[in-house]
Parts: sequence; structure tokens; C-alpha cells
Amino acid sequence: MKFPVLAALASQILAVSAGTILWDGRFNDLSASTDLNNWSWGNQVGPYQYYIHGASAVTAYVNLSADFKNPADAGSKQGAKITLDKTAYWNGQTMRRTELIPQTTAAIATGKVFYHFSLMRKAVNAPATTREHQIAFFESHFTELKAGWLSGAAGIEDPLLRWCIGGQTQWSTNWDAGVWHNVAYEIDFSAGTVGFWHSTGGDALTQTVAPVKASTSSNGADWHVGVLELPRDGYADANEDYYWSGVYIESGSLTTSVSGPGAPAGGSSSSSSSAAASSSTSSVKSSTSTTLVTSTTKAVTTSSSSTTTTSTSTKAQTTSSTTTSAAPAATTTASGCTAARYAQCGGNGFSGCTTCASGSTCKYSNDWYSQCL
Repeated sequence: MKFPVLAALASQILAVSAGTILWDGRFNDLSASTDLNNWSWGNQVGPYQYYIHGASAVTAYVNLSADFKNPADAGSKQGAKITLDKTAYWNGQTMRRTELIPQTTAAIATGKVFYHFSLMRKAVNAPATTREHQIAFFESHFTELKAGWLSGAAGIEDPLLRWCIGGQTQWSTNWDAGVWHNVAYEIDFSAGTVGFWHSTGGDALTQTVAPVKASTSSNGADWHVGVLELPRDGYADANEDYYWSGVYIESGSLTTSVSGPGAPAGGSSSSSSSAAASSSTSSVKSSTSTTLVTSTTKAVTTSSSSTTTTSTSTKAQTTSSTTTSAAPAATTTASGCTAARYAQCGGNGFSGCTTCASGSTCKYSNDWYSQCL
């Protein structure tokens, strides 16, 4: 009768030892979303920078609850609901935006790292399928999720959730209500590649797209946990809710268990026992999502004195469609690099591209942020 307990404990040990957390954004350190107000440029405290949002109170845009997290995420005591409403316009822009940015000095943009998060929508306050949404993106938009109708595309609406590199779709699936999509961006800043790990519900992450060349441009703290919605004439604003869970960045080995590494202070969630049953090492299980790549997977087993790890080696033949993106990746020209439209182009401490792509100019928002518009 003790064997199931021992197996669960072993699984939890593997989950803890899988990688090293560089930055933890799992909302465990926040008692309520109002704690985000404690952060400012002069008082940079807490796990997140909070300044890209509308003029209403923080509770109009960000709320925390145990009901908002993936039930399989034992490492989080709560999740976040990030909202776009009719007031969600930042600094007079025409785009609706609610975004959190990691508050950290850790080396989250050096070597190979994994950016983890889980994302879900509901049928109530669903993201519009008639507008482009940029989700979990970097300033240069070298990799991101997109949802809804892509700006400039044919047709009226698009039900897909996509993973993109430089604006080009590498993977997509129907974004159905109530389904948790668990994601890890495998970013090698040294090699200039990005891979995509994905699962749904409580399933362990699997490598869906092998690393692809990308312009991995980041200043180390410009990843946006949230959403930017591009405007579109003729379509009225409606409330939209995005649910987030398991947000963290790690180095070393990839934690594939959705339960995550460790448990929140004060004990694990009620779902920890079932979540711990998920493997914390790489799996060769095929993803059930609709994908725009074909791949072959080879399992290689290695042993050490403490763990046994199964890794995947995937060769992907990209068959992505050529889509039009309003925010292509930054480019390098004879005169230096060029920031994409909607990317950051200036601000105190900013070290990225300061010349904007054709058709946009670098516009000052505050001492810490200027953007190509």
C-alpha cells in the first residue's frame, strides 16, 4: 500500500530537481492584485513591473484567485485573470493593453532558458476572433502567441491560437473555451533559436516544434505576461478575460510536469497529488493539438545517480503558412538594427534598437518607455 505514496514522492522530487528557477512569476508572493500597485520606477519591488494598463483601478485589469489557475499546477496557490475592457488603453494609444513584465535582474536572456506559462479562456468574456491579439510576447516580437484575425489577413475572423516566430505561424490550434494550454518557450539566446513545448490540461509538456532560428532580441526584462490587442475599425470593444497559471522562467533541464517545480509557501494545492503523477521529464507523447509542422521524435534515455531523464530530439519540417503580421521581428540594416512596429525603442536603461521600422516613429511615453508607433 506504500508504493503509490513512494511513487508520488519520487515524482515530486523529480519535478523539483528538473531545472533552476531564474524568476518566479506564479503570483504566490501576492496577497491580492492590489499588491501590484506597490511597484513603481522608484520602488521596484515584487515579481512584476506594472505600468502598461488603462487608467482604472488595478482590479479592473488584474485579479487573483485559486479558481483562476490550472488545477494541475501544484506549484501555484493562485492564478491571474488579466482583462481588457473599454478603458484598457495605455498612454492614449489606440491598442488595448494589460501587461505585466518580470521585475528581475536575473539572467533570463542569457544562454538557454525556458519561459513557462499556462493560458486559458472561457466562453464568457472570450477574446474576440475578429482582432489580432499578441500574447506572452517580447518587445521585438521575435516569438509570441497570437489569437484572432491577423491584421491584414483575408476574411473577417480567425478562431486559432498560434505560436509565431518573427510574425510567421509555426503552430496553431483551435482556441476552445475551458482548455488550459501549457507552454514553454525554449529560447537559446546564444544560438539564436526558439523551440516550442506544449500540452493541454494536466498533461506533461512535449516538444511540439524543434528549435527554429530567430532574432532572439531581449534586454533581459521585456517579456510581457498579458495581451496587446490591435485596433480594427468597425468592431466594438468588448470585455475579454485571459487566465494565467504557472508563470516562471528556468534554466538547466526543462520541467515538463505542469505541476511545476516545488509548491507554494504554506503547502501545496489540493491538486498536488494528481499533478505530481505527471512526469517531470521530457516525454515522446504526441501532442493532440493541430500543428503546422511535421516532426519525427527519437527517445534517448540517460542515467545519473539521482534521476533518469528521457529527452526528445525532434527534427521539424516547417510548413507554416505565410501570414501578415503587424509586428515583425527586429531587423539589422547597414546603419544598425531596426525595431519593429509597436516595439520599444527608447527609455532609461533601454539598450535595444532605437530606429523604428518604416511607417512608424519612436514616440515618447515616459522617461522609461518609448515605442514605435
